[in-house]
Amino acid sequence: MTVILFIAIGVAAGLLAGMFGVGGGIVIAPALILFAGFAPKLATGTSLGTLLLPVGAFAVWEYYRRGNINITASLWVALGLLFGAWVGARIALHISGPTLQKSFAVFLLLVAIRLWTKA
Repeated sequence: MTVILFIAIGVAAGLLAGMFGVGGGIVIAPALILFAGFAPKLATGTSLGTLLLPVGAFAVWEYYRRGNINITASLWVALGLLFGAWVGARIALHISGPTLQKSFAVFLLLVAIRLWTKA
């Protein structure tokens, strides 16, 4: 059952990544906490572990084929992501699990409000 749960989480994250460009933090980490009972830090580390592989390669190719990707911007964002993820991991590992989880919930709420008001 656990393998099926993990695959289902991956499929859901893949669908949402392909549709909205989200996955790791928005789908995988919360799903691992809520459905698999992972601690927040374990969920975050596991989510990052899934992103090390070229999981988005086919989706990127599809967007590229249709002229919907800015390669230069993607590379610069990736560079920032590389550094930012390292700093974020160092910070997160010094925060308690419950505080980290609550902080993430506030972040999601603020993003949701912003998206809703700009729609």
